Amino acid sequence: MVFTANDRENNNKRPHDMIRAVAQQAETDGFDSIWVPDHLFYRNPGEPTRGIWECWTMLAALAEATKRVEIGTLVTCNSFRNPAILAKMATTVDEVSHGRLILGVGAGWNEPEYQAFGLPFDHRVDRFEEALQILKPLLHQAHVDFAGQFYQARNCEIVPRGPRPEGPPLMVGSEEGPRMLKLTARYADLWNTGYMGKPETIAGRLAKIQAACREIGRDPATLGITALIGLWFSDLQAKKPSFFENPLTGTVQELAAAMRGYEELGVQHIMFQCEPYTPEARHRLTQALQLYRGMERKTGTPQT
Repeated sequence: MVFTANDRENNNKRPHDMIRAVAQQAETDGFDSIWVPDHLFYRNPGEPTRGIWECWTMLAALAEATKRVEIGTLVTCNSFRNPAILAKMATTVDEVSHGRLILGVGAGWNEPEYQAFGLPFDHRVDRFEEALQILKPLLHQAHVDFAGQFYQARNCEIVPRGPRPEGPPLMVGSEEGPRMLKLTARYADLWNTGYMGKPETIAGRLAKIQAACREIGRDPATLGITALIGLWFSDLQAKKPSFFENPLTGTVQELAAAMRGYEELGVQHIMFQCEPYTPEARHRLTQALQLYRGMERKTGTPQT
């Protein structure tokens, strides 16, 4: 559980070698997973454009640079790539990583990226619904025959297959819109929501995704839950990040207790976006993880 590469702050200055070193250190420190966001740049009115490396190229490099941690996209933007080709890319990275990939996908939201790179911004959820009907069978059965309004994948196969017969798990990242929750319940292996703070901040969202599962006749227990946590160290950065509504803050002990709280709610993965993204912030998060691991050993609860 760590959010490492391509973060929002100062990413114009972060070369691959630094990202690689952070990922390897996270693995050494005992983190379970590494997640990479999928953007082309960040651009807000009145601010300079902030850069970011292309997600899947970086993810393949991190797959080779690490040995144990799961790696995932948090989340890849459906509209950036044809879904059948995305399934092929995911299978390839799963092969490179020896079966450690989690494919996180979302409908997309950042319109300036679409405009700058000539991508369609219309009907994003309609496109996403069609993409899921291609992605899921290609990932899990390696074959699909689909013709929709936006995407075609006629007699498409994934050959060769990756290291897992069932393919990499499909995670959908979404907010609380009923249509997106229903699509998640129908197609996803995992669901991701963010930006969370203390464990209790996820309770209302858990109730909504569970209701969406029951509505289509799915047992909510069969959908894995993941949460992106906004982690803010106010003594290291005075101004709260604008995209954090109710961030998680506190001492190392309080952070460890929050990890335990998410586990008790049945959350399978928690991902941290640290602000500021500095060595000291990562050190404190590592200390909290190690303290949490100690709690697990004392109680005999399974490690996440």
